Amino acid sequence: MTQSKGYALITGASSGIGAVYADRLARQGYDLMLVARNQQRLDQLAARLKVETQRDIQVVAADLNLPADLARIEQILLEDSRISLLVNNAGVGATASLLASDADKMDAMILLNVLALTRLAKAAATNFVAQGRGTLINIGSIVAVAPKLLNGVYAGTKAFVQAFSESLDHELSDKGVSVQVVLPGATATEFWDVAGLPVNNLPDTIVMSTENLVDAALAGLAQGEKVTIPSLPDSLDWDAYETARLALGPNLSHRSPAARYGIKAPV
Repeated sequence: MTQSKGYALITGASSGIGAVYADRLARQGYDLMLVARNQQRLDQLAARLKVETQRDIQVVAADLNLPADLARIEQILLEDSRISLLVNNAGVGATASLLASDADKMDAMILLNVLALTRLAKAAATNFVAQGRGTLINIGSIVAVAPKLLNGVYAGTKAFVQAFSESLDHELSDKGVSVQVVLPGATATEFWDVAGLPVNNLPDTIVMSTENLVDAALAGLAQGEKVTIPSLPDSLDWDAYETARLALGPNLSHRSPAARYGIKAPV
């Protein structure tokens, strides 16, 4: 067994993207702390990876929508100096329109996708800065930049993840901590069943496997990408998008309204 790279804590680790991150990171030399609601799935994954990788793998059954469970994972991230990487993957989605959606489910989505992710990121970042090293991976979605594709509340939560991640990377870049946000397109996970649109209803040509997604995301991390869109063929398209966005900066705040509104500004 090779020397450990530290512990990677992965939320939403029992299936889908989180489970593949667990597999890949264990094979890269990380010990693991796997967090999800489903104890049985966590135990099965941990047992398999222990045999296949000989890494130390711990499981923590927790529902991040419950304040006590969220606080428990926060405390682990704050206090355990062995943790060197957080994969903030737990999340839930929706495909129905806002008017057709259940308000309580929208609240729960915001709580998990935004509040829980933010609190765990802050806890991990606090620990990482104290250690002078660490990596934070936040899992967003391409709906952050294409909000009309699915439910607007879901898109809003993922737009937050992108903006938060980029801001956090700017804040921490000189403190030895790197932040990556991953924006998956359609991916073959249970997300679609939970969201109400089984993945087999989507064209095969737009659906990426979880294995390919995670492998591409980790390759992007190794290449120093701050924003990784595994399905985007040409990274220059993202560069152009960012250049256009940044070009707005000097004109986003002025004393006078733009001339097109026909308002005479006070002297």
